[in-house]
Amino acid sequence: MSQDRKKDRLVLVTGASGYVGGRLVPVLEERGERVRCLARNPQYLAGRFCSDTEIVAGDVLDRDSLRVALEGVDTAYYLVHSMGSRANFEEQDRIGAQNFARVALQQGVRRVIYLGGLVGDSQLSSHLASRREVGSILTSEGPATLEFRASIIIGSGSLSFEMVRSLVNKLPIMITPSWVRMPTQPIAIEDVIAYLIQGLDVEEEGSAVFEIGGPQQVSYGGLMREYARQIGVRRLMIPVPFLSPRLSSLWLWLVTPLYARVGKKLIDSLRNETVVRDGGALDRFPVRPLNVRQAMARALEEEDREKAQTR
Repeated sequence: MSQDRKKDRLVLVTGASGYVGGRLVPVLEERGERVRCLARNPQYLAGRFCSDTEIVAGDVLDRDSLRVALEGVDTAYYLVHSMGSRANFEEQDRIGAQNFARVALQQGVRRVIYLGGLVGDSQLSSHLASRREVGSILTSEGPATLEFRASIIIGSGSLSFEMVRSLVNKLPIMITPSWVRMPTQPIAIEDVIAYLIQGLDVEEEGSAVFEIGGPQQVSYGGLMREYARQIGVRRLMIPVPFLSPRLSSLWLWLVTPLYARVGKKLIDSLRNETVVRDGGALDRFPVRPLNVRQAMARALEEEDREKAQTR
């Protein structure tokens, strides 16, 4: 892309009030990008970003609002999902992705960048199946799409980190079901943002999928042990072959009610391995992700800072 086009391009961020979007926008601003944010409730973003950043009201379920939000946009980040909804989140995600893809194509958007989930070939949870379906819709019905697929994201304020922190802080003894031992490949939020930023300028013809993760495979239980080690406490974990995701979600309601509704869907996803099988992202991008110990330490360093409030 020419330097003139880079200077003049407009970047749209959906999900700017969410955890990843809230971290992404300030980095785009620091780079000097022209940024527009789409928000269902613009008042929630008041004062959070630079005065030059444009905030427009809209919803991916409302095509008319998307036509306004996507006008003149070069690159659009799709960072919305309905997992926290009490309604049928799969259907809402499907409709939202279809609306966004079709309107983005009509408005001449050059590229869509989407953050999805690492998925395998086994029977997927409803959450991971929906993440994969959204990526397929954006690719097949919209402009050229770069899809980054990630497992657990480690960072202050992220759902996974806050669940780990809450469980370890509250439970000196844990009866751990099988899903706690399922392999994942966590990645630091800083590295996720770095990949998303690199997606702006990477030379790529058409659409592409990149699996991203840290250098280690570790279970949810492994994350709990690492967190306990870093805060200097001892925790006993007793593995058991029972405790289904449904029973585990009831336990979650008792221990971490703040995260229980979304956490239930996250736990359901942990029956699937979420590990990187294609390491092409390391060849294509200059990002070298932090390991679990480094990522956890960074999350603890940031926990009292303002950006820990992005969720």
